[in-house]
Amino acid sequence: MKSKKIFPATLGGVVQVPGDKSISQRVAMLASLAEGTSKVTGYLNGEDARSTLSAMEQMGAKAEFRDDALYITGVAGSLHQPDEPLDMGNSGTGTRLLAGLVAGAGVEVSMMGDESLSSRPMGRIRHPLELMGAHIGLTGKRGTLPMMICGGKLKGMGYLLPMASAQVKSCVLLAGLYAEGKTTVIEPRPTRDHTEKLFQALGIPIQINGLEVSIEGFGPAGPKYKARDFVVPGDFSSAAFWIVAIAARPGAELVLENVGLNPRRTALLDVMRRMGADIEVTMTEEQGDPYGTITVRGAPLKGTVIEGDEIPNLIDELPIIAVAGALAEGQTEIRDAAELRVKESDRIAEVVKNLRLFGVEVEEKEDGMIVSGPTALKTPDVAIDSHGDHRIAMSVAILNSFSDGPIVIKNVGCVDTSYPEFWQHMEQLGGRVK
Repeated sequence: MKSKKIFPATLGGVVQVPGDKSISQRVAMLASLAEGTSKVTGYLNGEDARSTLSAMEQMGAKAEFRDDALYITGVAGSLHQPDEPLDMGNSGTGTRLLAGLVAGAGVEVSMMGDESLSSRPMGRIRHPLELMGAHIGLTGKRGTLPMMICGGKLKGMGYLLPMASAQVKSCVLLAGLYAEGKTTVIEPRPTRDHTEKLFQALGIPIQINGLEVSIEGFGPAGPKYKARDFVVPGDFSSAAFWIVAIAARPGAELVLENVGLNPRRTALLDVMRRMGADIEVTMTEEQGDPYGTITVRGAPLKGTVIEGDEIPNLIDELPIIAVAGALAEGQTEIRDAAELRVKESDRIAEVVKNLRLFGVEVEEKEDGMIVSGPTALKTPDVAIDSHGDHRIAMSVAILNSFSDGPIVIKNVGCVDTSYPEFWQHMEQLGGRVK
């Protein structure tokens, strides 16, 4: 599949981004464990969230989209043995979190994925799950999918995360729902806390003490809680593309409505303000994740350094931050982000390669990059391959909005995993898509 992008010099308007993918996947799992039927508003009907929901249906949950909402009838804590392997598509989040859930629930499960997912490491979840008593088999090369899980009769434990990872933390906490005794996860740095907020909203006993998160397990019978209504806010990581597109374009203005504003997801706002962006936020407090409106006005940007504790809370936004760096005055340096090399693609290598195609001066580092700007972008004379990475495809499209001609991006179907309306919104804001 090919896609051409042409953008005008200015753009603006109002956009409502689709539901948060990470929250949608967690809601699918937890609503599927509940007793009764939950109504979910704002669920992301993208490929990653659909694969997670389909997996839960294979294990006994019932799901139906009706009247602009998703209705999930749960299994009251007792997952069923699936008849076939769980196909997780491209979803690393869904795979790692669901592995914890099924390891605790005592069902035997085989998990598989597409070529991209099957190249991503799973050893980081195997280790803690085996410490709790599960048996995990990774049949792919270098500890990758396909994965076999045989769990049940888990014991709670204390686990110090070797690296900051919301996925591993959530995996262990979900396994802990079925464990005997207390499960405690200790983080080296704060990471996304969507799982903790959903536990609190559902009345699942959870204790949070700084970087320590603990739950008291329900044992093999599993958690017991009632279904409830959920509202999934707009995905901040999807909004990030438009935040950068507007922030780097003096004279432009954009309003983004109903965007999730969890403080552990919005570090991009701090980075962009540090770079000189004009951003206003109006927040609505709700049980669960807060959300609100973001207004962005274009302004000249300057380079900055992104490192350390900031990294876990904007890991998905780093490709588009590199684009901002190419448009800013001075150097923008990204450090401590080696995790980018094991995402849907090696995002460090791919971002560096694509920036160079546009004439950007960039130095690749093992754990990041140094981008120098501002760059008078040139339109690449070759097609750019996303390699099936949705964030690479969207970042390149935004970068080209500052260039002077059309480009061809190959393999853009991956965008549907997280942001099915991306190209539609690009046209809505004044871009041209063919």
